[in-house]
Amino acid sequence: MTAILGISAFYHDSAAALVVDGEIVAAAQEERFTRKKHDDRFPQHAVDFCLEQAGLTSDKLDYVGFYEKPLVKFERLLQTYLAYVPAGYLSFRQALPVWMKQKLHLPKEIRKGLKGEYKRRLVYNDHHESHAASAFFPSPFDEAAILTLDGVGEWSTSCLGIGRGNQIELLDEIRFPHSLGLLYSAFTYYCGFRVNSGEYKLMGLAPYGQPVYKDQILDHLLDLKDDGSFWMDMRYFNFCQGLTMTSAAFDELFDGPPRQPESELTQREMDLAASVQAVTEEVMLRMARHAHEKTGVPNLVLAGGVALNCVANGRILREGPFEHIWIQPAAGDAGGALGTALFIWHQLLGKPRTAATPDHQRGSLLGPAFETDQIKSVLDQREAVYETCASDAELCERVADLIADEKVIGWYQGAMEFGPRALGCRSILGDARSQNMQSVMNLKIKFRESFRPFAPIVLKEQVSDYFDMRPQEESPYMLLVASVAADKLNELDEEYEQATGIDKLHYARSCIPAVTHVDNSARVQTVDEHRNPLLHQLMTCFSEKTGCPVLINTSFNVRSEPIVCTPEDAYRCFLNTDMDVLVLGRHVLLKEQQSEQLSEADRQAYLADFQLD
Repeated sequence: MTAILGISAFYHDSAAALVVDGEIVAAAQEERFTRKKHDDRFPQHAVDFCLEQAGLTSDKLDYVGFYEKPLVKFERLLQTYLAYVPAGYLSFRQALPVWMKQKLHLPKEIRKGLKGEYKRRLVYNDHHESHAASAFFPSPFDEAAILTLDGVGEWSTSCLGIGRGNQIELLDEIRFPHSLGLLYSAFTYYCGFRVNSGEYKLMGLAPYGQPVYKDQILDHLLDLKDDGSFWMDMRYFNFCQGLTMTSAAFDELFDGPPRQPESELTQREMDLAASVQAVTEEVMLRMARHAHEKTGVPNLVLAGGVALNCVANGRILREGPFEHIWIQPAAGDAGGALGTALFIWHQLLGKPRTAATPDHQRGSLLGPAFETDQIKSVLDQREAVYETCASDAELCERVADLIADEKVIGWYQGAMEFGPRALGCRSILGDARSQNMQSVMNLKIKFRESFRPFAPIVLKEQVSDYFDMRPQEESPYMLLVASVAADKLNELDEEYEQATGIDKLHYARSCIPAVTHVDNSARVQTVDEHRNPLLHQLMTCFSEKTGCPVLINTSFNVRSEPIVCTPEDAYRCFLNTDMDVLVLGRHVLLKEQQSEQLSEADRQAYLADFQLD
């Protein structure tokens, strides 16, 4: 037996993943255990979980890998600061102590986290090789082109490669400071959202605007080539040397200073979001076409934080030259932990690989699971009032009726998802047919901005009935956006055509309005009976009752809170929101029956635990 632990840490989203004899045994992000969003500390809890899941101790590990090369990254930081002397002094003074105290002592930090029991060598992988490995090795393809895109690793910001059998090779790269991820983050910052957290918001805001600034971006900020490579004019940016993303020249180009966080959104922010989104899609399409020309293979895999841009991914699938694409569900830095473990097994040790259908990711359900007795113990300790269904069939009948009655359901089942999306095990579910559900769930359950869209889950066998996708086309990880099918759209009058911005939310655009964005698109997740049989059974039951195979699926958390991990996390979130029903395994709790009712002060204290993003 060969056990390999992969670790990502000390930047944005720490995680651990364990591979045993080439099989993915476990993977989890540290934030889920500590309840600190984007926790970047050593992933102690995630490591402990992975080892416990495999029944191993640290001394039984054969290899431990880290997802990037810290000394090369430190070299890039020093060279960048030297290039901007003296302008970068404040940023340098802020960054250097962290490196001197911790990041330059990574072997010590890792061995300490492994309780001093691991005595073998540590492997340091290249950042984008980790992304590439996470994209190709779990994929269902024997051969595929590889694109990795993010902010920056050591020096690379984007890479093109190819995977064949048990080997990957990176062929081309774009290097720092020219970065599609950092370009998108610059607009995230400028529109008043938090970098490395608010990019989802910017993507969700884009359909409310028009890409009126697209030409300004391409004329001034970006020199874009036919192959998707580009050069950025750094006069407009400040991330190399300062504590902000953009410069005064950026402010002048876009008619004013950045929006203040939490202030009112204006049409300018909506148009800026639409513009940088349009540019991002164009860059990624050109990269994809070039990757196809260079590799000549029919399949594409993607990873890196930019690969979470599901709108661009959908366009690559529809308009690009590839027959099939597969995106790593944990595409950001957390997925680097998995990538480095698989890289060691296949690339460094030369172990064979056989592509599997649907993939090797196991539905990305790689985190902790809790048995029925464990859940019951939590509920009894809290003196919760609940009913227990005798079978899965009875449970699905009960919950389907509640959803059809427009109840909001906290759905907690099986193993926790690895990656930023809740895929039906740590989810909040609702009726997609409801006109009011989108605003209710945003404001009363998630406590987040009203403009943010919700995603649909749909039975795979009916995906083409509701969305512009091929029959039974898979999108199991909620990483593709498609248009709602034309025959499911409503005819809207002239009043809607004249509506602008957030006002468009008030109109039912389709027969599933709660998951239809203002541009008639949806971030689709398909559900099949192999990856998630219980959710498939619930949705089948709902479809039989209502004629609709579509539900709302959003992550089980409030704004700025990590997705719930334990039954206790789920119960606490349930009590502190206006969620109607909590389903923990086969236990069903109705809010109105609970003796433990929290005050508004209790709720505010709960929300205060999570820093706004």
